[in-house]
Amino acid sequence: MKEDKRIKQVAFIEESTRTAFDMLKQGKFEDKTLYESIDRAIGDLKEDPFAGIKIAKRLCPKEYTAKYRINNLWKYDLPNAWRLIYTIKGDAVRIVAVILEWMGHKKYNKKFGYKTK
Repeated sequence: MKEDKRIKQVAFIEESTRTAFDMLKQGKFEDKTLYESIDRAIGDLKEDPFAGIKIAKRLCPKEYTAKYRINNLWKYDLPNAWRLIYTIKGDAVRIVAVILEWMGHKKYNKKFGYKTK
C-alpha cells in the first residue's frame, strides 16, 4: 500500500469541545484518566487518521450531518468503554481527524441506535 504523504493533523470541531477536553486534565482521577486516553488517541490519529473504525452511513446520527455537514464518521475505542467520535476532512495537501465528541458506551449505544439489554 502506498504511503499517504499528506500532512496529518487533529483538530476539535468547536472550541467548546477543546475546552471540555482541557478541563478533563483538571478533574478527578476518572477525568484525568479519560484525558490521558483521549490524548493518546490524538497521538495515534496524528500518525494515522484512519486508526479508528468507520461507522456505516446508515448508523450516523442525523444531528452530526445536520450540524456539521459531515459525510463520514469514525469511532476510536478508548479504555473503559469510552468512544471518541470523529470525522475526517482532507485535500491534496492535508488530512485532518476532527474530533466531534467522546462518550461512554451506554450513551454511544443510545445515540447510534443499538439495542441494549
